[in-house]
Amino acid sequence: MAKQTRDEEFTEYVASRSGWLRKVAYLLCGDWHRADDLVQETITKLYVNWARAARMENRDGYARRVLVNTFLAEQRSSWWRRTVRSEPDPDTAAGGVDLDASLDLRQALAALPPRQRATVVLRYYCDLSIEQAAEALGCSSGNVKSQSSRALGTLRGTLSPRPAIAERTP
Repeated sequence: MAKQTRDEEFTEYVASRSGWLRKVAYLLCGDWHRADDLVQETITKLYVNWARAARMENRDGYARRVLVNTFLAEQRSSWWRRTVRSEPDPDTAAGGVDLDASLDLRQALAALPPRQRATVVLRYYCDLSIEQAAEALGCSSGNVKSQSSRALGTLRGTLSPRPAIAERTP
C-alpha cells in the first residue's frame, strides 16, 4: 500500500470532517455563512499546521480546538459586529422537527456570551467531558463548570414557558 502524501491525507481528512466542523461552527455563531467562513479559516490553519495535526492522537479534538479558538478570537475583534446578514437559511430542512422550538433554542444560544456558547456547544453538542472542554477552551475545569452553569441557567430562563397572565373580568 502506497503511503499517502501530506496533501492527500489532509484532503481526505477535510472531506470527511467538513460537515461536522460546519455544524459545530454554526452552533457557535448562529449563522451558516459565518459558519462557512469559520470553517474555511479553520481548514486553512489546519493545513498550515498539518504536520502537527497529523501527529495528534485526536485530530478531531485538535480541529475542534482550532475552530473554537478561531471563533473566540473573531468575537474579540470588531469586524463581525459590522456584518449583518439577513438572508434566509438555505440549508434548513423541514421534516419531523419542531421548528419553533429549534428557532427558540438557536435564538437563546445566540444570545449567550461567546465563552458560554462555546462551552455549551462543546459540552452538550460535541459531548465532551468537563476536562476535554477545558482543554479545548484553554481554561480550567472550574471555569467550564461555572460557564456551563451560567449558560444553562440563562437558557432555562429564556426557554421556560411563561405563565399566561389571567385576564381580569370586571
